[in-house]
Amino acid sequence: MNMGKKALALCCALVLTVSMAACGKPEAKRDPQGKAYFSYFDTVSYVYSYAEDSAEEFEARSAEVSAVLYQYHQFFDIYHEYSGVNNLCTINRLAGGEPVRVEKELIDFLLYARELYDQTGGEMNILLGAVLSIWHDYRTAAADDPSAARLPTEEELLEAAKHTDISLLEIDVENSTVRLTDPKASIDVGALGKGYATEKAAQKLEQQGVSGYVLNIGGNIRILGTKPNGEGWITGIRDPREPDGGYSAMLDLADTSCVTSGNYERYYTVDGKRYHHLIDKDTLWPAEHVASLTVITKNSGLADALSTALFCMPYEEGLAMAERMEDVEVLWIFSDGTVKYTPGLPIQQ
Repeated sequence: MNMGKKALALCCALVLTVSMAACGKPEAKRDPQGKAYFSYFDTVSYVYSYAEDSAEEFEARSAEVSAVLYQYHQFFDIYHEYSGVNNLCTINRLAGGEPVRVEKELIDFLLYARELYDQTGGEMNILLGAVLSIWHDYRTAAADDPSAARLPTEEELLEAAKHTDISLLEIDVENSTVRLTDPKASIDVGALGKGYATEKAAQKLEQQGVSGYVLNIGGNIRILGTKPNGEGWITGIRDPREPDGGYSAMLDLADTSCVTSGNYERYYTVDGKRYHHLIDKDTLWPAEHVASLTVITKNSGLADALSTALFCMPYEEGLAMAERMEDVEVLWIFSDGTVKYTPGLPIQQ
């Protein structure tokens, strides 16, 4: 991934802002420490500590987060290969050929992605790459020359859709190999990869008993525990009608993750109409059910995947899916500003 393709890496329009002040009486403690990384998943990542740990402890823990993100950044890159690493770019390049030997961590990820495919009824499909790449190319062309912006043809999209079946992905756990059986198939993990990596970094810290940390990985918010006083963090969900300012809801979050998908972050315009990046697998066109959708659940990978899957589903179907899952809360914001949410959402009235 390179910074010139930043938009592609951010499959979800991640628009959360973490307020660094809790509700109630201000605490008599130092300001949180922050650390920023600029190269992973073509986005900026922040680590915040409220744990009152020493500077040395914070630096060590930030370095561990960095190492995890770097590892998965390499694994999930679909544009570049790295010395000594067989990654998704390698698998896509060798589609239709021999199996590719990969690290166990990538095998585990692909198995999880396949589980999510089943869990979401195919809405979260990492084999949608052939279709997504078409939309990416048209968006990129429009960014280079807006006057020449145009739309894919139905023929292009339907042909690409023939190469998106999850069964085209072969995973051999015993031999740690992966193969795409169709040379025109490709993997795209924009709806899951960053959240999965965020969760792995959070788990690394949790294994050490770390609490009071907030990871903001390109907008994927993962909170470890609470602040020392037991309070959570106030998180604003931006109003999609005013993405540069204004909030539709405020949430009080602790020991969880929060991911938003929206139709206003990555798009291009043709004949006055915006076409965003969140593609409905059934129509092969940008989904039009909602303007923004936020998922709250502890596992950041699951939150990332569901934020895209539910965005591409009618509200009633998405609500039914959310209600079937444990410890998953969802907030829908419609194009007219209407807000709906599941009963357990920790919303500030």
